[in-house]
Amino acid sequence: MHRSVSVVIPSFNRADLLPETLEAILGQTSPAEQVIVVDDGSTDGTPEMVEARFGSRVALRRIANSGDLAARNRGLAAASGDLVAFCDSDDLWHPDFLAEMRRLWQAEPHLRAGFANFRIVRGGKWEAGDKFADAPAGFWDGLRELGGGAMAFDRPIVRRLIRFQPFFPSCLVADRGFLLGAGGWDESVGRTVGTDFATMLRLAEHAPLGVLRRPLVGIRKHAANYSADVQAMNLGDAAILDQLLAQRPSLRPLAAEIRESIAHRRRQALDTAFARRDFAAVRAIFAMLPESRRGRMQRLKAGVARLPRPIGALVGNLLLRLGSLRRPARASAAG
Repeated sequence: MHRSVSVVIPSFNRADLLPETLEAILGQTSPAEQVIVVDDGSTDGTPEMVEARFGSRVALRRIANSGDLAARNRGLAAASGDLVAFCDSDDLWHPDFLAEMRRLWQAEPHLRAGFANFRIVRGGKWEAGDKFADAPAGFWDGLRELGGGAMAFDRPIVRRLIRFQPFFPSCLVADRGFLLGAGGWDESVGRTVGTDFATMLRLAEHAPLGVLRRPLVGIRKHAANYSADVQAMNLGDAAILDQLLAQRPSLRPLAAEIRESIAHRRRQALDTAFARRDFAAVRAIFAMLPESRRGRMQRLKAGVARLPRPIGALVGNLLLRLGSLRRPARASAAG
């Protein structure tokens, strides 16, 4: 059965990057029936560029600046396909992305959503590693093989996503009716960095969910995107988990694991802030950690961050130097 696909691209001030993204979408070997750009109040001529360069091939919707979640929901409401795919305005699809997604649904027609693997793109070059390879041991256990690198989770995977989140919006295709019925993109988290995490956790409560191991999406890293900032992403994910634990009764049985994940992400953010010598951030993040979640190193770094600036900087440099000397040598990228 051929499934029609609508593609939704939220965009804000991406007139420079959006054309390449749209060319990748329009150049699919199995094209979408509908491509929608939702312009989120751009001031750089993005909507004019879309109309001039892509004309009737792309449906343009304009909204007042409301954030990427609202823009995706506006596109979802306008979509007419059996399936709806999402791609951020700075990301890229491999030419076979939609063809592989359609094959995924052919193999398992009851899928709620499907996710592809991705690689980082820097300076136009797709890096060798892929996101799925970073998953902790056991993350992919229990997948049902569908053939050709396609698999399915037959049970909810919320617990797994609390520990590790490998699914990005640009890699997502969902059954449109299901996604609408589930409430679409969760806008309750506002514009916190990493807002899509709340929606991925919403999807993770349902099965079956499809997975394509092949890296079919390129996540471009550049100065204007937040996902390049690990500290901000960890703090954003922690804030979202904190909020969702209070909002979603379905998550309360996992409260202990969620609180540990929150603390773990904040400890990682503290370490990043310390490495940046951003001692004000170190103090602020340390204050977010409950007493029971403060390890020896976090206490030491917070103590250094309270010292007068010249002394703190000197001690901080020494601590970082000692830490780097104690780490085992890393294998080369080629290895």
